[in-house]
Amino acid sequence: MAVTEPHTEPHVDTREALLDAAEKLFSEHGIQASSLRMITQQAGANLAAVHYHFGSKEGLVRAVFARRLRPLEEERLRLLVACDEAGEAGVEQVLAAFVAPLLRRVRETPEGGQDFARLMGLAFMEPSEELRSMLLEEFRTTADRFIAGLHERLPHLSRQEMIWRFHFSAGAMAHVVSCSQMVERFSAGLCKCGDHESLLRYLVVFLASGLKAPATMGAELQGEPA
Repeated sequence: MAVTEPHTEPHVDTREALLDAAEKLFSEHGIQASSLRMITQQAGANLAAVHYHFGSKEGLVRAVFARRLRPLEEERLRLLVACDEAGEAGVEQVLAAFVAPLLRRVRETPEGGQDFARLMGLAFMEPSEELRSMLLEEFRTTADRFIAGLHERLPHLSRQEMIWRFHFSAGAMAHVVSCSQMVERFSAGLCKCGDHESLLRYLVVFLASGLKAPATMGAELQGEPA
């Protein structure tokens, strides 16, 4: 009796292999420095496969970010809705809704998660205005919703200062996730980058303290030049 081979879809495997290879190389070398030839060699594919699945390198870059960002942003928004429906959720709960989904992905997919975290840290340093615009497009809805949710809980802040504080918070989170091993080395092992529960608690409390601080406008900074 002939044995029927299981049906496979090599084009799907090739697409994922290209995305994995591109994500890894982008995180290690930067987007501009990673050529399509490097990516196809890493993926065991050819240039025709890139054009078939993504159309161009630009299309591949978009797909790399969309694959990670869209599920992440969807989960963040679901958690934010749950905070609003709970009625008593404070700043810390809203921040946890923003931070926890990213930390969870890094924990559950250690290699891919770290690659993407590093990539996000590098992305805004790339000279491509088109890339920055694409990231802003992916992130805008989530950012607007979280800024609004935090501002409802922090009415003492102007909208301008609320946006700045959210920007600082997002930057701190991106640094912590993309450079997590740095603190383990700096602390001689006292702080464990794999201890995501402690990291979440420390980060949320730190960010909440900054967000809830008195409004800055009109405040004098000690040591500020006259």
